[in-house]
Amino acid sequence: MDQLNLMAWEGRVECLSGVVTEDQAMRMHATLGTEDQAAPRNGDTLPALWHWGAFVPTVGMSDLGPDGHPALGDFLPPIRLRRRMWAGGELTFHTPLYVGEPLLRSTAIRSITEKQGRSGAMVFLTLDHEIHGQNGLAISERQDIVYLDIPDRYIAPKKQAVPAVTCLSETVEISEALLFRYSALTFNAHRIHYDRTYSSDVEHYPGLVVHGPLQATYLIDAATRYNGRAPSQFRFRGVHPMFDGSDLLVLGQSHGPEVLALCTGSPNGHQGMQATAIWGDV
Repeated sequence: MDQLNLMAWEGRVECLSGVVTEDQAMRMHATLGTEDQAAPRNGDTLPALWHWGAFVPTVGMSDLGPDGHPALGDFLPPIRLRRRMWAGGELTFHTPLYVGEPLLRSTAIRSITEKQGRSGAMVFLTLDHEIHGQNGLAISERQDIVYLDIPDRYIAPKKQAVPAVTCLSETVEISEALLFRYSALTFNAHRIHYDRTYSSDVEHYPGLVVHGPLQATYLIDAATRYNGRAPSQFRFRGVHPMFDGSDLLVLGQSHGPEVLALCTGSPNGHQGMQATAIWGDV
């Protein structure tokens, strides 16, 4: 892989306008909310991480790659590895965002790093986002994306056990309808989340893949309800793919009044995503 050519993309910047309308918020609530909550209306505070529905790809069908993602080579570099995963990220929340307000996101390509892993070549792409609302900078966000080649068969990563003692424990039913709805909310056409034939026959997964951002949203929502307010910082990373066909556990361990360690887990006892929620001054 031409590392010098990839590094030439570092520092590129893209600016996008977006909004989460009241109609969008109602659809997001219908998918992600709980029955004891009302759907947020225009002017209401936007729940944490719902801004991911504000800046969706709008490329035409002819500009989608075979996996359903927008083809690379426009803003993002033309990495030739075919498997793409949102590996993790970190967010700092400065001021609230609101339903219906105009938003602006500035994205810079921070770094592109090629490594050699057990399964072959890997490329790590890090993006820095700044999301501005009517009150200025609202969110500083780092997004980590990893690119791999598609293996001949599915090889599960090393499993990490879920914690034995927790202060927070919830269960989410993972269904095809949920994965389809979340893909629609974020206009994410990545076929591993809704096309079972593609997911199993092409990318060799044992089922439909639960979105990393969806898991992160469940984790930060549980943390918000546990502490009574949204955290000021949140970081997360995927450690094992999660699939449909079984429930998703949402677990938390208190590390004091301002830190909550979180993870998603499978009923057979391994973690899917790890996260940390922090309350306090930013």
